[in-house]
Amino acid sequence: MKRFWDDIIQPILFEGNVKSIIEIGSEVGINTVKILKYCSENNAKLISIDPSPQFDADNLENEIDYFKMIKDFSLNALPEICDYDAVLIDGDHNWYTVYHELKLIEKTALKKGRFPITFLHDTDWPYGRRDMYYFPDTIPVEFRKKFAKKGMLPGYKSLIDAESDLDKKSKNKNLNNSLFESGDKNGVLTAVEDFMKEASLDLSFYNITSNNGLGILIQKDEKMDLFIQFAIQKFNNSL
Repeated sequence: MKRFWDDIIQPILFEGNVKSIIEIGSEVGINTVKILKYCSENNAKLISIDPSPQFDADNLENEIDYFKMIKDFSLNALPEICDYDAVLIDGDHNWYTVYHELKLIEKTALKKGRFPITFLHDTDWPYGRRDMYYFPDTIPVEFRKKFAKKGMLPGYKSLIDAESDLDKKSKNKNLNNSLFESGDKNGVLTAVEDFMKEASLDLSFYNITSNNGLGILIQKDEKMDLFIQFAIQKFNNSL
């Protein structure tokens, strides 16, 4: 998601006058630092959610009064947060988690009266149409695809055999990847599409396909829709 920060995410946060942000999935904190810089310059606050952040989140939280770290899974933490203007979703890249994150965000939005600006990483290959599980045991068995720690290549729906010549070129072989790409309730983009079919609010969705994909969900707004369209066009022209 960090590759979209300068040209897409930060300008949209500025345009939306965002003052309260949730980050789902902070990993080593690269994007967290970028968001905190935005917060410091715009009198905003950040809540990061990650069950096992790979940086000294406790020290950062002690140093910065507009930052809070919740060491838990997003589906546990989101119901306890009632006020936010934007969400950056870059956590567990699978249908079950992302679909239910969006449903929880919608539930809060219906109380507040507005859906937050929501950014979703990995809406394109490899996880747009394929589940990946950081914590497989947290996914109900009926929603968990069969998976393996094997690599993937564009154009191959099945995982790459570890003994094959293609394995050297394959990606993410250390992660729990669904055995097959596409199909029902499989992948981040599929989760967004399924959520949109049921959404109670009138939403716009934009999908950038470079750099593993970035999806943007907003409540329909003529000014913001035009701004996002322009930002995406400018970003795509720069590639």
